[in-house]
Amino acid sequence: MVRYSKLPFRLLALDYGVDLAYTPMMLAKEFVRSEFARQADFSSRAGRGDGAGRGDDAPLVVQFGAGTAADFGRAAEMVRPYCDGVDLNCGCPQSWAVAAGVGCALMARPELVRDMVVEAKRRCGPAFAVSIKIRVHGDLDRTRRWVRVVQDGSGVDYFTVHGRRRSTRSSVPVDLDAIRAVVQVAEVPVFANGDVFTKADAQRIVEFTGCDGELASCLSVCDEGGGGGGGRGDADASGGLLVGVMAARGLLTNPALFAGFERTPWGAVERFVDYATTYPIPFRLTQHHVSEMLDGLVPKKERSAINETTNTIVELIDWLDERFVLRRPGEEGFGRTVEIERRPPAHDIV
Repeated sequence: MVRYSKLPFRLLALDYGVDLAYTPMMLAKEFVRSEFARQADFSSRAGRGDGAGRGDDAPLVVQFGAGTAADFGRAAEMVRPYCDGVDLNCGCPQSWAVAAGVGCALMARPELVRDMVVEAKRRCGPAFAVSIKIRVHGDLDRTRRWVRVVQDGSGVDYFTVHGRRRSTRSSVPVDLDAIRAVVQVAEVPVFANGDVFTKADAQRIVEFTGCDGELASCLSVCDEGGGGGGGRGDADASGGLLVGVMAARGLLTNPALFAGFERTPWGAVERFVDYATTYPIPFRLTQHHVSEMLDGLVPKKERSAINETTNTIVELIDWLDERFVLRRPGEEGFGRTVEIERRPPAHDIV
C-alpha cells in the first residue's frame, strides 16, 4: 500500500472531509540523489487549484523513509516549498524496509530518530512541521521511553501511533491501550492510526484514547499507510493530546468515510476518474483504486472483470461507461450522486 496516496487520490479524500493528506512513503536516500525518483514519486498541486475548490491538495505532509539524519534533512529541505510538513516513517513493517534500516527498524534507534528531527528543523526552520509515524513495542514501557527520548529537545511537532507491533497482522484488532499509553507520555499532539473503516470507528477510537476538542482526520496510505519561510503555514502543536485519527485501508475502500458515508458514493468514483485523467498516475494504481471503491457497490465477479479486461485508462473508462452512468465535469450531478446508476439493459460481463 506504499504507492496509493498519490495526488489524484489525495484530492478525492480532501473532497470528502479529510483534514490532512500524506504522500506515499518515499525513500529519502533515492529522493535526494535522483531527479528521476523525484519526478516519479512526488507531485503536488499546492496553491494551484482552479478557484472552485478543485485541484489543490493542501494541507499536505510528505512522508519519507530515511536511515540517516542527513538524508532526511536534505529531503525535507527539497520539498519544503511544496508542502506543509514532513513525516518520518518509523512504522513500515515490511522486511525490505527494516533491512534497509528504515521504517520499523528505527523503533530500536530513538537517538537517531531524534537527530533526524533536529536536522530537518535545522534545515527548514522551527516553524516547519516535522512529525513521526510509529508502531509500538510488545513492552509498552519501551515505547514510552522511545517517545520520551525522541521528543527531548528535538522539536518534533506531533506523533502518529499505529497501535500494532511490527509482527502484528492487520486482522488482529488495533491496541487502543497502546495508543493511549503514548498519548499519556507525549508532550506534543498525537494522531491514532489503525482500524478506521467508518466514521463511527474514528469516534470510538478517540473516545477511548482521549481526544480533546474537535476531531481531525488525515489520510495516509503508506504502511498498513507547515512551515513558514517557504512552506504554507505555521504548525500549531502544543500539549500531549490525541487530536485526531489517521485512516489508510479504510479510505482505500471508502474515501468518503470521514464524510459519514458507509460505502463509496458513486460520485466519488466519477471524481476520481476525472482526477486520474487530469493528473495521471500509473494505470495499475488507477485500476486498483477504482476496483477498491467498487467494493460493496458491484458483485465481486464484476470487480474482477476490471483487472481482466482493462489495460489502459481509456479502456477502464469505456468499461465503466458501458455499464454505468459515469458523468463528466460540467454535467449535471457530476460528483454528487450517491447510488450507482446502471445503464439499462445491463451488459453481460465478458
